[in-house]
Amino acid sequence: MNKTSLSLAIFSSCSLSTAMAEQQMPGIEVIQIQGSYFNDYKVDNASGATRVDTPLLETAQSVTVIPITIIDEQLATTLGEVVANDASLTAGSKQRNREVFSSRGFELSSSTGYLRDGHQHWSHYQQPIETLDSVEIIKGPASILYGQSAPGGLINMVTKKPTHKQFTNVSMDTDQNGSNRFTLDSGGALSNDESLRYRTVLVKQDVIFSREYENGEERERDRFLGSMVLDYDVSDELLLRIHYDRTEDKAGLDTGAWLDESGEIIGDDKTIYDMSWAFTDINVENTGIDLTYYLAESWQVKLGYNEQNFERQRFESAPKKPDDYQAGDSYQSKPYDRFDDWQFKTTFIDFSGEFELVGITHQLLLGANSLDYYYGQLKTSADSFEYVPGSPEPEKPNISYKTDDSLYTSAYDYYGVYVQDLITFNEFWQLSIGARYDKQNKQGADNESILPKFGIMYHPNNDATIYASYTEGFEPQSSETITDETDSNYGMNIDAITSEQIELGAKWQVSERLLVTTAYFDIEKSGSLITEALFNDPNYDSITTQSGLQRHQGFEFSAQGAVTDKLFMMASAMNLDAEFERDENYQGKTPVDAPQWSASLWGRYELSENVALNAGVFYQGDRFADSENTIEKESYTRVDLGATYTTRFASNDINFRVNVENLFDTNYLAGGGTNNVTVGEERTVRFEVKASF
Repeated sequence: MNKTSLSLAIFSSCSLSTAMAEQQMPGIEVIQIQGSYFNDYKVDNASGATRVDTPLLETAQSVTVIPITIIDEQLATTLGEVVANDASLTAGSKQRNREVFSSRGFELSSSTGYLRDGHQHWSHYQQPIETLDSVEIIKGPASILYGQSAPGGLINMVTKKPTHKQFTNVSMDTDQNGSNRFTLDSGGALSNDESLRYRTVLVKQDVIFSREYENGEERERDRFLGSMVLDYDVSDELLLRIHYDRTEDKAGLDTGAWLDESGEIIGDDKTIYDMSWAFTDINVENTGIDLTYYLAESWQVKLGYNEQNFERQRFESAPKKPDDYQAGDSYQSKPYDRFDDWQFKTTFIDFSGEFELVGITHQLLLGANSLDYYYGQLKTSADSFEYVPGSPEPEKPNISYKTDDSLYTSAYDYYGVYVQDLITFNEFWQLSIGARYDKQNKQGADNESILPKFGIMYHPNNDATIYASYTEGFEPQSSETITDETDSNYGMNIDAITSEQIELGAKWQVSERLLVTTAYFDIEKSGSLITEALFNDPNYDSITTQSGLQRHQGFEFSAQGAVTDKLFMMASAMNLDAEFERDENYQGKTPVDAPQWSASLWGRYELSENVALNAGVFYQGDRFADSENTIEKESYTRVDLGATYTTRFASNDINFRVNVENLFDTNYLAGGGTNNVTVGEERTVRFEVKASF
């Protein structure tokens, strides 16, 4: 039982006891405590960082957990709106109705940067966050537990689980543009003994965007989500969980605005360069089963399988920005119809438990996981055309990907085995050690790696931790050897791109109410290929070496929890120095969308039991929009404001919420480069009503 559930149980029990005392002993004066205090901003544990439910104070790395309370308060509809609460993550482009993020300045790959309940998750679409109970942001290389991944870290999406108690939440929210979202979230027991339980989520969303096409048509999005999770207690020792969800998401395309050499938007910031008939249509299904078997009081085995089928049709107008483009100039479009089919099959088995040896406590994890990846593509192109803004829009080309009889495919599989041990010597000292062996099987790009992990923690008292850690990560190359016959190193074996991080940090739990963390990190990503021309060698044109080096150093601060009984907050800040120290093309440059400073603050103040105010401030420093660092996007600060009112009607809770995003209507550029930058949303007012039964 988590702390919130425990608090609710205690509060309910106290209320019942008080009522019985008043009824049975009327002569005794009863003192009632008005109101209740729930610390629903602070999370004490995170399973994603260690694959076991470990307290954050016993985790030798930086981990942020964003709870459902904040997701609901912000009326978040995308993962980007959620992770904006952690300054270590910055947003990239939103073109083609998907989101891209960087962690500590390193971009997260769609295939290796995201987890859902510990399963590697294909994230080439906007995630159905209505199914999420929390979001865990794991900082730094995490390959030891999950395999190939970027050095910046991972995002683990923790889904809502079935409940013993019956409940139903129905909500509707809307904004001034006419966007609407209807949500049903229901759970409870399906059997009298509560051994069979369920959780279901249904969402219907229609979005109308503020940016428009050249012909004046609005850009729209139509999304449906259906999710079902079943828990069955086969016995006291065995839990069976089955889950299924389906997302259908169709939207008009917006590749983003175009910037000039000074970093300003060319022309009108509300105009979309894509044609109004361009769209993307995504269908995603996740089906899986998980088993948890409790072998003894402190030992358990977990097995998991998930199959993700991702199909996408993308009918593109594909506008191309000329190098010297000025507002009103013509530009070329190259339409095509494309069908993508991704299939992700993931499995894992974890054996974990605790034991004591010669007075030293061990929390041991032994496990293995695997991924079977398949990708297929069909594509048909139309003739390109020149378009002059303001002229009639060309008709949609009569093409279909179904006429393509040449199927492009790509496939690979990998597996890894890992061991991790959290060793507790005494109340002051802990040591975390681990290792992983990983093997990728891919035609022309087989790869294997052995990775270590090390962390040491000192606890000056029960509420504080000082730690130092060393971790490594890897990302396989696209081929096993150098394949250019004109290169002097032709045939040379290529190792995986590797990364290593040294992190020093401290965590302080202030009176069990507020968790404050700080961390210094130094990440090096090495092994990128560098090709240099050979001018004096008659036999070869170039020489390629595996000597690329990218280094990111920085400092992070965060505070999360309750400041007082009525004031709650989640705050974070990051200072980042990111640079390509040795690179073929970008020597000495800073990666795109890697600001030196970023910060975020979200809070709630409870005016009474029924009324609360929310406020948020989100800051992004100056960022480069191109890899050559010639175009810079200016810093910005966005302020949000909200309020909620809760009442009861017919014994049911009714919640009214209003949020204003970008209160001061600040003009700003969000993620993306010179040809696909995302224009920050103008002031947006959203209203929600939610009924709980």
